[in-house]
Amino acid sequence: MSVYALWNNKGGVGKSYLTFQVACEYARTHPDQRVLIIDLCPQANSSSMLLGGMVNGEVVIEQLSGSSPAKTISGYINDRIMSPYVNPHSGSLYVSKVNDYNAYVPDNLYIICGDEELEMQSSQVQLACTAGPADSWRIVHTWIRDLIEDVRKSWDQREITVFLDCNPSFTIYTELAMSASDRLLIPFSADGSSKRAVRSVLSLVYGILRKPGQIQSEFYLNSQQYRMKLPMIYSYIGNRLTQMNNSSASAFKNVVMDIFNEVFKVWQNNPALFYVHPTGEPAPTSRQGFRRMFEEQINDANTASVVSGAMGIPICRLTAGQKSFAGRTVIVNQSQLEKQQPNIADFVSKIE
Repeated sequence: MSVYALWNNKGGVGKSYLTFQVACEYARTHPDQRVLIIDLCPQANSSSMLLGGMVNGEVVIEQLSGSSPAKTISGYINDRIMSPYVNPHSGSLYVSKVNDYNAYVPDNLYIICGDEELEMQSSQVQLACTAGPADSWRIVHTWIRDLIEDVRKSWDQREITVFLDCNPSFTIYTELAMSASDRLLIPFSADGSSKRAVRSVLSLVYGILRKPGQIQSEFYLNSQQYRMKLPMIYSYIGNRLTQMNNSSASAFKNVVMDIFNEVFKVWQNNPALFYVHPTGEPAPTSRQGFRRMFEEQINDANTASVVSGAMGIPICRLTAGQKSFAGRTVIVNQSQLEKQQPNIADFVSKIE
């Protein structure tokens, strides 16, 4: 079973958009598998795109969150707050088949919908980490892992592939996602703040200190204390990169190279933190080999990217021509699609 978390300690890097595209393409190219998305971001942006886009998707989210109990991640978290240290095995009750609401996505794709109530529940989840038995922190940090196992058993499948969309902030529900995942995808954008954010990921999750005397995160320290597995770095992804004039393109390349240097330094000192892929491939022995294995770049499709998310149509199914949504009409050019479609298909082909 493979559980991928998509996270960066920075907003605006296209994390939810990438979750939408990658999960849809993976499900399309693996029709014999069931694929699960768990939206652990209170903003529920990936849920909105998956469930029909900025208009229809929002209606579905309101419908799912308004049911009793809510058929969302918050509904499950509420079950766990009521039974924090004993698994109620209720996870499968909160799964929705995405194709029931959005005909553009494959029919083997399922979701546990995001919910803004997750934000309100965070203090109760934090309290549960300390209010019970001596290993309360460890038990609470297995909640999402329990959820995934509940779903797998309900499907009677030995292996499933799961994608976790995470909130940018390193909150308690982001910690739960890190504890549940075994592979980490780190999207970044080509700007200076992304370099700092990637450094934060390496520090918060893996304890890679940026300067002497820096305080370790409680998550890292507790994960070490309870010998909990951390996700292995699978890829760092320059997402929706834009080719502009020569000076801008050069600046983007400099940022990408800076981030490469940060991650490559970690590889040199801690190669066990990385997931060598595909399975059976030898570990890279050069800078170039490392980049080929672990660095990905997704081009911005401009208007096509916006339309894809707004209408809930995966980029690899989107066609050129006039599109109307939310009272607007825009034109998607074939050249825009050709900027991103092959990137998404190629990247997903490397996901095991």
